[in-house]
Amino acid sequence: MEKSKTKLGADHPDTLTSMNNLAITWKGQGRHADALALMEDCAQARRRVLGEEHPYTLSTLATVATWSS
Repeated sequence: MEKSKTKLGADHPDTLTSMNNLAITWKGQGRHADALALMEDCAQARRRVLGEEHPYTLSTLATVATWSS
């Protein structure tokens, strides 16, 4: 994810995909708080970059809701 931020920029859609994937990896490793915080950041960025109704934004928001409950 850090390489993507450097090469593509923090708001590039591919960087946001890397952020999403890293959060999922962390969740699988048991790093629940870190994963949720990163996924929340990803959701906020996707809202800003892709818009409220984009499928990736909606999927990320659904993941945040699931992980938060």
